[in-house]
Amino acid sequence: MSREAELAEASGTAGWRWVWWEVAAVGRTVRGAVRGAGPERDTVVQSLKAAGAAVTAWALTGWWLNAPLALMAPWTALALVDATVYRSLRSGLQQLVVIVLGALLASAAMAATDGSTLGAMLIVLPVMTLVGTHRRLGAQGIYGATTALFVITYGAYSLTEVGHRLMETAIGAVIGIAVNALILPPVHLRNVHDQLRRLPRESAELLQIMAQGLRDEEWSATDAAGWHDRGRRLGQVLRALASAREWTAESSRFNPGFRLRRTGPPPPPPEKADAVWERAVAHLQAITRTLAGTAGEKARLTAPGAAFLRRYADLADEAATLCQAEEDLLADHERAEAGQRYRRARARAQELYDGLADDFREQRDPPAAAASGELLVEMKQLLHELTHFAEPDASENAESAEKARKPGAGGIRGGRGRRGGR
Repeated sequence: MSREAELAEASGTAGWRWVWWEVAAVGRTVRGAVRGAGPERDTVVQSLKAAGAAVTAWALTGWWLNAPLALMAPWTALALVDATVYRSLRSGLQQLVVIVLGALLASAAMAATDGSTLGAMLIVLPVMTLVGTHRRLGAQGIYGATTALFVITYGAYSLTEVGHRLMETAIGAVIGIAVNALILPPVHLRNVHDQLRRLPRESAELLQIMAQGLRDEEWSATDAAGWHDRGRRLGQVLRALASAREWTAESSRFNPGFRLRRTGPPPPPPEKADAVWERAVAHLQAITRTLAGTAGEKARLTAPGAAFLRRYADLADEAATLCQAEEDLLADHERAEAGQRYRRARARAQELYDGLADDFREQRDPPAAAASGELLVEMKQLLHELTHFAEPDASENAESAEKARKPGAGGIRGGRGRRGGR
């Protein structure tokens, strides 16, 4: 087989593989929409609402009112079924401004050029295209130029006919906004829950992988760099969480959905949970950065001994268990069992940390002690943040209060009495 034939066959195989991947992705999306509530079903609902708003606007203006350019109404309604009610209102005002401007300028240009389509386009389109780039108009700026095109190409530019265009636009805007606000108004709550669950899940996975490598003593600079890369990518989850919070806040503005809906996802945990996770992720990133600094031929730090790292791996495993318990509690899944795992992991982590701290005091190699001390300090702070999540029961509160009154209470347990609820 010639080289060209081999390349053609490889290209064909890659093309079919791409088509299959796309079909499989669509299938997963459809199954997700059918299976239950989630972003896939939300997308389907918003799409159907937009289509319904456009059909309703056409039925009102084109069929019932017999408007001369009824296209303007469904076109506007389709565009205004946005991701949030607030955006629908804001987009409606922006679109109304640019459409009025586009219609008036197009009518004036047609009158000035005595009905010349080309002449009116040369006058209006450069102006409206430039106006559409104004940041205050957002994504709606382009509708000014397209409205001008409709008016010019349709050839109707008297004041009465322009008034019809504006009336059709207003009808479409009212229908689009009303459909979005009154029929299953979008309330973005799930994404905050999803991102909050991603943080403990991915943190637990990183801690477990890291612990396995340290315990087997087979980890390399490449492994450590991979751990640090995964730690840095947790920052992307934090940014996604912040974006989800913004969507949640925006979706509640001018939205009757919180009062109209009787079911749906519960409100997300308060934002103080985000701040705790920001600190926890920072400590986890510091741990992976220190381990990466002790690996390889050009290591910046002297690696701790194998015995220390094995015990540190056990401590990382308990931290992963705390993260897994937090994920289950956020998902409201087997809360009693998750609470028991949390308490066992917390007690075991305290025990392991105390043992490692005692061993650290006996180290005689200052360079290795520097890395060991940094790992211990960051793990202590990570565990302190992780023990801020689970809400203790009443008996545990009493136990914590009793221990807090004893002299010398501190360490990881010292933060327990200050934990915030979810």
